[in-house]
Amino acid sequence: MPLKDLLIALVVIVAWGVNFVVIKVGLDGLPPMLLGALRFLLVAFPAILLVKRPQLPWRWLVAYGATISLGQFAFLFQAMYSGMPPGLASLILQSQAFFTLGFAALFLGERLRLASVLGLLVAASGLALIGSEDGGHVPMLALVLTLCGGAMWGLGNIITRRFGSVDLVALVIWGGLIPPLPFLALSWWLEGPERIGHALANISWSSVLALAYLAFVATMLGYSLWSKLLSRHPAGKVAPFSLLVPVIGLSSSALLLGERLSATQGWGALLVMAGLLVNVFGARIGQRLRAVSA
Repeated sequence: MPLKDLLIALVVIVAWGVNFVVIKVGLDGLPPMLLGALRFLLVAFPAILLVKRPQLPWRWLVAYGATISLGQFAFLFQAMYSGMPPGLASLILQSQAFFTLGFAALFLGERLRLASVLGLLVAASGLALIGSEDGGHVPMLALVLTLCGGAMWGLGNIITRRFGSVDLVALVIWGGLIPPLPFLALSWWLEGPERIGHALANISWSSVLALAYLAFVATMLGYSLWSKLLSRHPAGKVAPFSLLVPVIGLSSSALLLGERLSATQGWGALLVMAGLLVNVFGARIGQRLRAVSA
């Protein structure tokens, strides 16, 4: 991969990794469901006036928006509001890789590879460590909600496979039309009109900047650059870069928010990361070892 594309990949990884710290900043001033509604309003408008709708039936746009946009971030924002630290959130959300494999086996009849099963077992042991520590900083509800966010992301990945070749940026923008109204309904139900009115009337500059980052940097810029990389290189070369997102997430959270993992959480995080690495590279390494032994 040329140096220019490596730099583009680095920009995307940093944008998506720091995204979790920015979510935390946004949640300090806005309740989670309202934050989700405002984020996707900014993603969709006025961009839909400038970007052509992807050539997909509306039912697939609704399915995409309901899973990857609404479901994933409703669970993630609520999880972080309920006590999930940003750095760990960036790591645990990568459970989407294993949910994607499970849904592919369940709905598409795909066979699970040995490396994927081993990776899942290693990652699951790490999650068990993170969730088992007495008096730890991660409430069980927050951990479960983050895993639900990963599951919604994984389900959205299966839906996206049905699309074939599609403009990823247009998909994100037009899919952003789906979440605002459900997010507002959830906000009205869970957070109440008084809290919504108070949050909007007293919105701070930090919340405004957080919303701008989430909509324009993490979403539109991030997916635009990622789409450009996928158009130039095979997905197998581009996708492994996403493994660096939780590294940036953990590092930026430690640097900017002072997030510190306990020893147990640290070992759990390492096991989750190891499981992701086994899932991505295990089959390739196994093939090379068999070739060498032959």
